[in-house]
Amino acid sequence: MREEGASMQPNQMEERQKQEESITQNLRKIKQVIVVLSGKGGVGKSTVSTNLALTLSQQGHTVGLLDCDMHGPTIPTMLGLENTRITQSSDGLKPIQATEHLKVLSMGFLINNQDDAIIWRGPMKMGAIKQLIGDFDWGDLDYLIIDLPPGTGDEPLSIAQIIPKITGAIIVTTPQDVALVSVRKSITFVKKLNIPVIGIIENMSGFTCPHCGKKVDIFKSGGGKKAAEDFNLPYLGDIPLDPTIVETGDNGTTKMIDDSTLATSFETIAENVKKRIKKKEGKK
Repeated sequence: MREEGASMQPNQMEERQKQEESITQNLRKIKQVIVVLSGKGGVGKSTVSTNLALTLSQQGHTVGLLDCDMHGPTIPTMLGLENTRITQSSDGLKPIQATEHLKVLSMGFLINNQDDAIIWRGPMKMGAIKQLIGDFDWGDLDYLIIDLPPGTGDEPLSIAQIIPKITGAIIVTTPQDVALVSVRKSITFVKKLNIPVIGIIENMSGFTCPHCGKKVDIFKSGGGKKAAEDFNLPYLGDIPLDPTIVETGDNGTTKMIDDSTLATSFETIAENVKKRIKKKEGKK
């Protein structure tokens, strides 16, 4: 893959122009673009991205899920698609159809050996993201959910440059103070890029004992809500610490979660996300 910014020959410039046009055409078919990010790893950002996309698709919306974690793509595994590969057809390149209303694309579909390490600098990753958005036919989408790697590095910057009108960002955190420090950095980051913040989600928000029904705040309580209040941002909801999420993510059955508590959590978050978008657009 060629690095962005290197000197190009006329034919390469023409190819680049065609790709830019393709990106523009694809984005015109997408109503809402939502980026999901976190200031640090291990907070369950990909879990939230996947389940939010699934919930919206189960509600009848056409949804795309783009895994932009180049170095550690996990979404294919969570959806039971880790052995799936992209193939060229007469209609061109298309994302994987995970469910009736959900399309998924990840670097995990494009590498032959899942144990291979992708060792790329920023320009290479920028070029790859452009290809994932521009070279694949996403079709008409109500929502494109983009799962970004943790931190404020190359991938979030690339997405902000490639997609000029991002609907908004969802920031995922856990209740611990160390996670909330990173959340504050994420909020500052997206604001500097002029990306609206849709809201904050708190993951691993308490554990309910399956035997006695008592809720235990293993980390602490209300940290995500407190961060939302401090920054005057919407609090979209919380997700309990539940072994079901780990089990379904590891064995590739995330799309089959039917636990009522988890389903309710993600349905509440999905509805709050839609309400925030409508409010932003001035709709009732």
